[in-house]
Amino acid sequence: MKKSILAAAILAGGMVMSGQVLAAKTLVYCSEGSPEGFDAALFTSGTSFDASANTMFDGLVNFKTGTTEVVPGVAESWSVSEDGKELTFKLRAGVKFHTTKGFTPTRDLNADDVIFSFNRQMDKEDPYFKLVNGKFPYFNAMDMAKLIVDIVKVDDMTVKFVLDHPEAPIVSNMAMAFASIQSAEYAAQLHKAGKETDLNQKPVGTGPFQFVGYKKDSVIRYAKNASYWGDKPAIDNLVFSITTDASVRYQKMKAGECHVMPYPNPADIENIRKEEGITMMQQEGLNVGYLAYNTEKENFKDARVRKALNYAINKEAIKTVVFNGEATVAKNPIPPTIWSYDMSTVDDSYDVEKAKALLQEAGLGEGFKTNIWAMPVQRPYNPDAKKMAELIQADWAKIGVEAEIVTFEWGEYLKRSKAGEHDTVLLGWTGDNGDPDNFLRVLLGCQSKINGTNRARWCNDDFEALLQAALLSTTPIVRTALYEKAQKIFKEQAPWATIAHSTVFMPISDKVTGYKIDPLGGHFFHNVDLK
Repeated sequence: MKKSILAAAILAGGMVMSGQVLAAKTLVYCSEGSPEGFDAALFTSGTSFDASANTMFDGLVNFKTGTTEVVPGVAESWSVSEDGKELTFKLRAGVKFHTTKGFTPTRDLNADDVIFSFNRQMDKEDPYFKLVNGKFPYFNAMDMAKLIVDIVKVDDMTVKFVLDHPEAPIVSNMAMAFASIQSAEYAAQLHKAGKETDLNQKPVGTGPFQFVGYKKDSVIRYAKNASYWGDKPAIDNLVFSITTDASVRYQKMKAGECHVMPYPNPADIENIRKEEGITMMQQEGLNVGYLAYNTEKENFKDARVRKALNYAINKEAIKTVVFNGEATVAKNPIPPTIWSYDMSTVDDSYDVEKAKALLQEAGLGEGFKTNIWAMPVQRPYNPDAKKMAELIQADWAKIGVEAEIVTFEWGEYLKRSKAGEHDTVLLGWTGDNGDPDNFLRVLLGCQSKINGTNRARWCNDDFEALLQAALLSTTPIVRTALYEKAQKIFKEQAPWATIAHSTVFMPISDKVTGYKIDPLGGHFFHNVDLK
């Protein structure tokens, strides 16, 4: 075969057999950043979930693609006891873990894998707990160790979770990335070899794709899992081409170098819509972009200071400049697309004189120096954090507050801000399960302050009591009333400046069929095909 034909076959992701090129379908996703790792239980970023849970793993239950509906995963069914304190899962027979260069499973998934996947996040004696010093951010933020009293192996294919108390969103929470089921057999093999870190670096799951290789800041390669228990992927290979600049992603789309790209620059949206061969999908986002004040820092302990800074921010200007108008100014910490959103909230208006007066009242009338941390990646809730930081910087300067803009590589940014090194930090959130608890408790709860997902490092006893009461009820009207009260406390205390809820845009090549925008912000490719 001629060299040129071989090269063309390789570029197309094809295979060479008996002198012919057999077309293998390779989908290229121009992702926005490098994952922090491939063990989703260790992280909170959508970038890491896309590269791990959303491609290579399953939960006991999953979300039906494109919805917040919970459907069977590696558990074929589940039941909840009358008192809500026992949750029993019947596992699916014949679920196989990936076979890789370093691991060949000797059995199908069973109860031991489920027990390991959760115990390692709560058992202080487990070597994988010790490995990361118990830093499992989602598990900890939701206080799962307090909730789960015991995990009982009823038999090889049945697992029972014994709970301390009933918790309304428990089944939905089991569909989240942190609850991905790992192989206990693989973990034991790694522990015996002293290579526990490979669980995060050389992942083994049961999902529709399996890991092939990763070159940091460049590319992640996956292959179809031919033994997948569910509907087999139509594509043979999946490639994440890591491209941090949204403009470069767009150029790659135009050149046909990628089939899907997330988070286009708002200024490019109209041009993309006109581009031949590309379809612009869009959907109202279940998200919020915010600036968190580190309430442990001296200048931000007083709610009057935080409110003053909120009044100084011109959010309408941010909506126009950063989002190109494609967003809703945020007044609550949860989006208007989620139930229990408090419509009666009165937002902090843009009022420079009121901001100055509040600073004066708080004893900081002369102003002060601080910083604004700006994300290095584009997210739907913040497509240009540097520009947003510059606008806020200019707004604050009008009231005598001098802010330095700081940024780091994405993984470092998340790590340092979890540790509370910032004064103020730009971040955001896309819901994981469609429940208000996933915003309010994970981002603003007292337990979340300890594990770092609460970047405001704010713990308010009255707010916390409302969140805990809402967990214990399964009646939507009761939970709604509690969450509305919690939003009022949030607005009074202002641990954040709420910035915007954005529309999610997803440019897709016309060669791609079957793709659905995930309301929870993930990117899934097991149900897509290429023409």
